[in-house]
Amino acid sequence: MTWPNSDAGHLIVSSSQMRKIEEQLFSCGMPVEALMEKVGLKMTSWILNNLQVIKNGVVILVGPGHNGGDGLVLARELFLSGVDVSLWCPFPIKKSLTAKHLSYCISIGITKLASPPDASEKVLWIDALFGLGQTKSIPKEIGLLFQKRNELRPRELISLDVPSGICSDHGKPFKNGAAKASYTLTVGFIKTGLLQDIAMPYVGHLIRIDIGIPDIAIKSLAKSLPLQISPKDIHSFELPSISVNSNKYQRGRLMICAGSQKYRGAALLALRGAIASGVGSIQAVLQQNICDQLWKLIPEVVFQSYSDKEEKEIYIGKCLSKIRLDKIDSLLIGPGLDYANEKWEDFSPALEDFPGLLVLDADGLNRLSHSQEGWKWFHKRKGPTWITPHLNEFCRLFPEIDIDYPLNAARIAADLSRVGILLKGAHSVIAAPGGSVWQLANTSGLVARTGLGDVLAGFVAGIGALGLSSDQKIGFDLFAFSVLVHAYAAASCEDGTSAALISKTLEKTFNDIQVENVRNDTYRRLK
Repeated sequence: MTWPNSDAGHLIVSSSQMRKIEEQLFSCGMPVEALMEKVGLKMTSWILNNLQVIKNGVVILVGPGHNGGDGLVLARELFLSGVDVSLWCPFPIKKSLTAKHLSYCISIGITKLASPPDASEKVLWIDALFGLGQTKSIPKEIGLLFQKRNELRPRELISLDVPSGICSDHGKPFKNGAAKASYTLTVGFIKTGLLQDIAMPYVGHLIRIDIGIPDIAIKSLAKSLPLQISPKDIHSFELPSISVNSNKYQRGRLMICAGSQKYRGAALLALRGAIASGVGSIQAVLQQNICDQLWKLIPEVVFQSYSDKEEKEIYIGKCLSKIRLDKIDSLLIGPGLDYANEKWEDFSPALEDFPGLLVLDADGLNRLSHSQEGWKWFHKRKGPTWITPHLNEFCRLFPEIDIDYPLNAARIAADLSRVGILLKGAHSVIAAPGGSVWQLANTSGLVARTGLGDVLAGFVAGIGALGLSSDQKIGFDLFAFSVLVHAYAAASCEDGTSAALISKTLEKTFNDIQVENVRNDTYRRLK
């Protein structure tokens, strides 16, 4: 079963895929006029129900094509609802249907401005200039007008479908700038470019306008498309089933190798993330002086020291010599390890034969990047592998992959390496070998904090151990789910935004999810 459902609320489409859907609707008999009317009415309903600022009046910037037509239907309906509406058409109208709507709007008394609107005026601007499939810069004078508007009345603008001036596939603004919206009302499906981190300053809050696309049209594309996931999808995920009489070792066994003299706190944060996962048994191999400090803070963890002396460098090989790999389900290597003069090849055979889940984060990835084989080493792994790079770590490990489009970069890397990849960002991407891709949506930009990645690494490694202990196998959707839960806890933490505080919220959040999952599972069995 696919999680979440491959429906219009989750699928992420390119501009060409959206065009294909539209053409399919038209070929089945849907009139272009009917679709434009439906889009305009749906947008009107959302604006009237959600934006109080329209009481000051609205200026709609009308483009030459069907995006402008959508804006004109919206203009008509807002005007008929008692809103003061003005139109500005900076380009000759090219589409006959748009021209008809413009003519009607003028006939019922809507004002058409003869010159550009005043950027300082306290009215809402609605950008209906250019929507889907933009391939070139907007005119320089339009870009300057948007810039001035954002300086004088920041965010008092919404965009229809796609903000004018950005690529709907990659999210990049074109040369002459782009509209900066407080909301973007996108039609039918979420467009790939609108979710990319680079587009976030222009998109604002992303709202999908549902236009009732039939299932037959959705199914024609669903297998190949990435899925957006947001907090509302958490409770639809079916967690691994843990027997009520299972002991701690049957609830997952996790080992962590983390921390160094330079980054001592990384081990603590990774361990707190692991504790939040509810995994049954947690062990850690650390430097002696770190062990001496941490057992007082987290007595739930069984600590081992790999050295009696304080060494400046942390050697993964020495850590592995202390571990019975046949006695653990999941192994996390990397948070805060820092650099060490150690060859990956000297200890990697033990990791290759390990049948459990290997999670590589941070300096674990950096050390692999400097090895002879690099990412190709993953092909030797006998068990599942998840990796959690940020952009710089990704580029070091996969220097041949273009990172300008993170969604595609993660997909390519997962197929090449045959491992699960979390490419971290504001809207993180999770990619699995074979094509499945998830991207986070509705995340908080306030939680980009030092140490949060350490918490995440410990949490996903713990969730993976739980999955292996219960089902003896884990899917990449479990990886995506754990990343989503972490992001949700980070965004909803009321006590603060530090990694330490978020780890506590994460523990409570996931416990609540587990309790509800057990309740739902019991209900399903009774039915």
